[in-house]
Amino acid sequence: MQSIAEISKYLSKSTPIVTKTINELVKSGILLDTGLEESTGGRRASQYGLNKQLPHLIASIAIDQYYSSFTISDLAHNIIAQQKDVGIDLKDQNAGEMILQHLERIIATSEIDKKHIIGVGISMPGFVNPEEKINDSYPKNSSLHHLYKQIEDKLNLNTVIDNDSRCIAWAEKEFGHGVDIAHTLVINLNWGVGLGIIINGEIFKGATGFAGEFSHIPLSDKNTLCSCGKRGCLEVEASLNAAIQNTESDIENGEYSIYSTFVKASSNKSDALIEAAKLGDQIAINNLGKIGYMLGKGISTLLHILNPNKIIISGRGAEVGNIIAPQIQVAINEFSIPKIAKMTTIEISSLHKNAQLMGTAALVADHLIENIIN
Repeated sequence: MQSIAEISKYLSKSTPIVTKTINELVKSGILLDTGLEESTGGRRASQYGLNKQLPHLIASIAIDQYYSSFTISDLAHNIIAQQKDVGIDLKDQNAGEMILQHLERIIATSEIDKKHIIGVGISMPGFVNPEEKINDSYPKNSSLHHLYKQIEDKLNLNTVIDNDSRCIAWAEKEFGHGVDIAHTLVINLNWGVGLGIIINGEIFKGATGFAGEFSHIPLSDKNTLCSCGKRGCLEVEASLNAAIQNTESDIENGEYSIYSTFVKASSNKSDALIEAAKLGDQIAINNLGKIGYMLGKGISTLLHILNPNKIIISGRGAEVGNIIAPQIQVAINEFSIPKIAKMTTIEISSLHKNAQLMGTAALVADHLIENIIN
């Protein structure tokens, strides 16, 4: 919801022009007058928001290294159709084609009228350039380099794409623990470790769109090779992959863990690890604690550089936030200047892995709202 003054400032348009347009959109039923904003001492301004009862739909694809989720939702965030955690390994040369096929299938089986879909949103890990709509983590001959174009050409639907961690940060800003917080850092704890940066209420992308590569700051003392090809990256000790590898190593060395039972029934190793930890498995808890400590070490660096109001732990790993939070705090106490650290609140997201899908849908609404107006 925004006032006319806020909309005028955002669009850099005069108040009379915006007022006229707003009145026309309200008359047509596209916007609704949502009432007066809270008093700040002067005259209370009217606020306007999108009519969420419109028939328009949003298709969202949330992609991580091993799994992709597909959702069709309405403007009120109600799920019309979804398929979550489809096993698609991004190392597979056919990954792009598989993603497109699953999207086509969910649209077809949902029996919706495709003309109501205002657009498709894609969020995925890597060096995503949202302006050029490419993912530079993949070579130009890879279907994942220009995934948006395949979808746009095949389905004739406007498509937008952004980095997964930025979409997660957007979800926390709009629906989670980052609402009304000016300066927020959102940690995407997944197979790797991503970072979404919110400064003055806006997503910060950096000069070329690659800001937030938290995974690859050199804080690890191990000589383990990172997915980026370098050694010493935070990711090799502070990700779900790291916790899984350490747990499997402990089991190979004779330790007992119910993870070995759960992983046989689930192809998703992170789900197996999280379930084991929730049931009190000491090996799983210990290895999650280790990544929590390393996360805290990385967060200490962020505190000193960016001095945020709040840091939110989100993504798949937020589901075991109560396990990793104490270890994060231990590391912050050890590596941070107390005066700076106490200015920042650290919270665990309640959106968990749903954050990426929610942020991807919000990305579509934000970028393709003209499709609704038209």
